[in-house]
Amino acid sequence: MQELIDILHREACSLVVRAADGRLTTYNKPGVRDLIWLLDNEPDRLRGAHIADKVIGKAAAALLVQGGVVEAYADVLSRRALSLLEASGMEYTCSQMVDAIVIPEGDNRCPLEQIVGDAQTAYEAEALLRQHFRRMTNDE
Repeated sequence: MQELIDILHREACSLVVRAADGRLTTYNKPGVRDLIWLLDNEPDRLRGAHIADKVIGKAAAALLVQGGVVEAYADVLSRRALSLLEASGMEYTCSQMVDAIVIPEGDNRCPLEQIVGDAQTAYEAEALLRQHFRRMTNDE
């Protein structure tokens, strides 16, 4: 895991994935866009993977669980994500634990955490996220 953390910081990316086959890949999109893309396009890359991420909130945690990730590290981990991670049996560590993911603008609470706030399972959270992204796409 330390290798993934080192890559995360050295390359200033947002996500590092070591697939079950050992292949390492890095990603840079904000939020959960890369995780959604991986679930839709390369699900085998997540199944059995170890990942290092800058920020894991409840939304990202749901996608990691749905993807079958086995171990995750986050620079910042939201307590709101813990129930999903623990229910899945995923191992996790973090540099900093926070009550909620916040952003500098608006009401400060991450919009994705608000969207999945009432979800009880990773499946429910993923469905809420996909519904949100479909609405955003249709509005454009």
